[in-house]
Amino acid sequence: MTGWSLRQRVLLLFTLVGVLMTGFAGYAASVAAESNEQLDVLLERTGPMRVAGQELYSAYLDQETGVRGFALGGTEKNLEPYEKGRAAEDRLLTQIETLNGPGGRAGIRDGIARIRAEAQAWQGQVAEPVIAAGRSSGTAGAQAVIDDAGTDRFDALRVAIDGLQENITALRNDAATAARSTGSTLVLLEIVTAVLAVLVIALLLFLLDRLVSRPVTDLAEQVRRVADGDYGRRIESSGSPELRALAADVDAMRQRIADELAEVRSAREQIEIINGRLQAQADELTRSNGDLEQFAYVASHDLQEPLRKVASFCQLLQRRYAGQLDERADQYIAFAVDGAQRMQRLINDLLAFSRIGRITSGFRTIDLDQVVTEAAAQLDPSDGKIESGGLPTVEGEEPLLVTLFVNLIGNSIKFRRPEVPPLVRITARREGDEWQINVRDNGIGIETEYADKVFVIFQRLHSSDAYEGTGIGLAVVKKIVEYHGGRIWLDLEVTEGSSIWFTIPAPPEESPDGGGAAPDDEGGA
Repeated sequence: MTGWSLRQRVLLLFTLVGVLMTGFAGYAASVAAESNEQLDVLLERTGPMRVAGQELYSAYLDQETGVRGFALGGTEKNLEPYEKGRAAEDRLLTQIETLNGPGGRAGIRDGIARIRAEAQAWQGQVAEPVIAAGRSSGTAGAQAVIDDAGTDRFDALRVAIDGLQENITALRNDAATAARSTGSTLVLLEIVTAVLAVLVIALLLFLLDRLVSRPVTDLAEQVRRVADGDYGRRIESSGSPELRALAADVDAMRQRIADELAEVRSAREQIEIINGRLQAQADELTRSNGDLEQFAYVASHDLQEPLRKVASFCQLLQRRYAGQLDERADQYIAFAVDGAQRMQRLINDLLAFSRIGRITSGFRTIDLDQVVTEAAAQLDPSDGKIESGGLPTVEGEEPLLVTLFVNLIGNSIKFRRPEVPPLVRITARREGDEWQINVRDNGIGIETEYADKVFVIFQRLHSSDAYEGTGIGLAVVKKIVEYHGGRIWLDLEVTEGSSIWFTIPAPPEESPDGGGAAPDDEGGA
């Protein structure tokens, strides 16, 4: 039975107990039926039979009294007890026979037959002759018959009645004994049933303790040890098959956790190694940033000084000797002047790009409507138009945000379509915990294949002869947006002009419903 489940064992136990209890119940039912039968004999048969026997004796005494009264008095009235006794005799004998039944006690049947015989003998030999003599010869003749018959015949009848009563009493005693015996048997069955129930409960408790309680406690203790960090400890159970299966499942889970922890430890070691490398790279980056700052200082002072001299002297040559040399010499001098000036602009733009995020005035609350107004004031839109309004309030550095809009609006004005007045539209919308701001124009636009290149530093999509500039404007914009914790992208769904989106985190205390205007239908993220 070691492979049996707890449910199978409990089911077997209750099946055996059910069979035993069913047997006990059947036996108890038969004993109870027998006890009821004996009680029926006591209450419904022997009691009435004893009463009927006593009344039968009285009926015969009435008959004898009537016969003697008739012998002494000689009147028919004296025979009334005799007649009533005869009627009661038949009724009582029939009642006793009915109560005894066809399968009743043989001694009672024999006693009834004997009483009938003795009664007929007494009536035929004594009562009837006395009555006949009294009616024919008077009291003298009746007394003479009674004297001759004597009392022997009636005494035999009395003995027969006593014998019947003894048989009835014996039947009552036997029924009482049987009833007491069945009652004792029922009590014994109840005791046995109670003992069996106690044994079943004890056995059930034993099974639960051996197959459930103790194994569960042991399993819980093993699980606690594993939970405390002993992941290498194997979890086993000696309980029921269900608990052994549960222990196997828990151990499989423990093994998976142990394997995953081993992987985590290995990954942690790798992360520590990578962190060490990153720290070394961070140190190297710090050193490189120091070198970059040193380079910026050199570029702003040491490099610009000789460049200014080159540019100045080239300009002096251009002014003093313009027209005195040949046309090719004038062209070469113009190239030198233009190259020096472009070099100055590149160095200045590069310095401005490198200073973003390093030289900071700290974040504060900025109204973007005012920022756009200030940026527009620094530009010359000529016959163009800048539309904005309802822009949000954000946290940031105002000079950098002004530079951002100066570059975006300036590009929109610079890359205008011929004979078309430039139109720049600036809108904003709230998306979650950030503001999405759109700058849309009606210019020449940007081709889709250049979407990833426009934000690269010094990346130009047109020649310097067509459009002036160093190609650093959108790279500066991207760096300012990222410095403020946002992102920037080119809207590729517009069919006319260009549309640039960028995000700025919304202040935590600002309600999502407050501020900002929804973008127009022409822009999209």
